[in-house]
Amino acid sequence: MVLLNPQAAGGRAATLAGPMRDWLAEHAPGVALVESDSIERSRATLQCLPRSSRVVLVGGDGTLHHMLPVLLTHRLALGIVPLGSGNDTARALRVDTLAWPEALELALNGPTRRMDVGELMTPRRQVPFISSLAAGFDAAVGQRALVAPRALTGLPRYLWATLAELAGLHRHRLRVFADGQLRHDGEALFASVLNTPSYGSGMPAAPAARVADGQLDLLLVGPLGRLEALAMLPRLLKGTHLRSGKCQTWRFQQLRLESADELPLAADGEPLPPLRSFEVRLRASAISVVAALPQRVPARPG
Repeated sequence: MVLLNPQAAGGRAATLAGPMRDWLAEHAPGVALVESDSIERSRATLQCLPRSSRVVLVGGDGTLHHMLPVLLTHRLALGIVPLGSGNDTARALRVDTLAWPEALELALNGPTRRMDVGELMTPRRQVPFISSLAAGFDAAVGQRALVAPRALTGLPRYLWATLAELAGLHRHRLRVFADGQLRHDGEALFASVLNTPSYGSGMPAAPAARVADGQLDLLLVGPLGRLEALAMLPRLLKGTHLRSGKCQTWRFQQLRLESADELPLAADGEPLPPLRSFEVRLRASAISVVAALPQRVPARPG
């Protein structure tokens, strides 16, 4: 099944419904294209599929996030046609630069590999995420990006939101435990978890993160002022921010975070209710995904 979110990319994904149906009729007869802008109906549609079926999602990280619980419980294999504002999962799987017919062909017929997933845990709920869990300033940026001008897409949308959020910069007092060890006790701008190397539409926040290494990556940015945060932005865009003493990163499988005040949260760019404390766990090799992996270069003789 191909499931298209017509609201993805500010509604631009809806224009591809007709061309995709024509493409499927010619190249993959029998594969259905389903359009749905309802999370509940989309999940119900996926739940009707036999376990271990392959699903192609047409949308961005938000679409993947909302469908992830069903993908996991029904062990559905995932192919992606990236048509969102972020596409960081697609970027990690090297399918973000493909034209949609190439991405669709690969998603339907390409080999799968296992991918890790993260999960936010509280006493009341568990929320899996496939790319990132933003906590603090960057989560507030993500929420502001949702109301950015429609003309802004991709990275410019997040940059606009970042500059707007800097006007009311807020720091949080955090205690962070990674795999049982206290890693931070003090103020911080944000403490975010990444499964993919980038978030926020391509910002390489955790360049060493890998989607199948059996670990998640925590990026903690210390108590920056407005000018310091503004100066850090170009370094974050270039992936050189980790050279700063205000940025720290750890790999972990289990995380606990405690905040003195309510902490803004966003999973895969989708806003969540703020929390004062939560845990994050790794779900290693939890999902099968289609990736466009580079070909290996044969070793030279001798």
